Amino acid sequence: MPPHDTSASGAPRELKGQDLPPARQALSDSVYEDIKAMVMDHEITPGARVSIEALARVLKVSPTPIREALARLESDGLVVKRTRSGYRTTELLTRQGLEELFEMRQLLEPRAAALAAVNASEAQLDDIERIAEEMQSHPGTAGRYAAYRDFAALDQRFHDVIAQASHRPLLADAVERLHSHLHIFRLSSVLGADDPTLAEHQRVVHAILRRSPDRAAEAMAEHLSRSLQRQLSRGEES
Repeated sequence: MPPHDTSASGAPRELKGQDLPPARQALSDSVYEDIKAMVMDHEITPGARVSIEALARVLKVSPTPIREALARLESDGLVVKRTRSGYRTTELLTRQGLEELFEMRQLLEPRAAALAAVNASEAQLDDIERIAEEMQSHPGTAGRYAAYRDFAALDQRFHDVIAQASHRPLLADAVERLHSHLHIFRLSSVLGADDPTLAEHQRVVHAILRRSPDRAAEAMAEHLSRSLQRQLSRGEES
């Protein structure tokens, strides 16, 4: 294990992700994805205590990358660290929690889309369009996290890049910090073959590419409203 780096004062400090050697960074990323899949698939049940020692044994690694992964998962909102009791997975969103999450998204994301239509650079427009096209080749599917991981990551990236293209750093940071897609897919990974998410995304993209802020805001608001209704109906079916 590499030694701790030291600050200017000589006191040890933990290595940050960007400071890690490539081999260790690869291990850290792999362990993070493994534990994340366990949480998303409810192999570690919602609200359960997370044992660092048990995970180290299961994944055949030392406790260090486990702790690094849990710190990242805490920032994702998938685990929480409590004094003297260690880490626990967060509870699943309730119906009220889901509605409140989408309420926040409705406050933030239509405005972000409108600003993106005005402020996005050409490179950002290309990025938004590319992500929407890439999602076409990663269709969502029901099942375990491994089956829909790429789709979920692209879905989150699509919304984050639009927020970044608003050129409002605080707004973009607020959208990203919601980690909304992780919580939604953890709640329900069921995506039907006729799921209209991609078509709704295309309407947002077209409005932004046409530099139409009103249409971009309207398309994003409609997408979020319909997405919430789909989630609520899935909850009623389960």
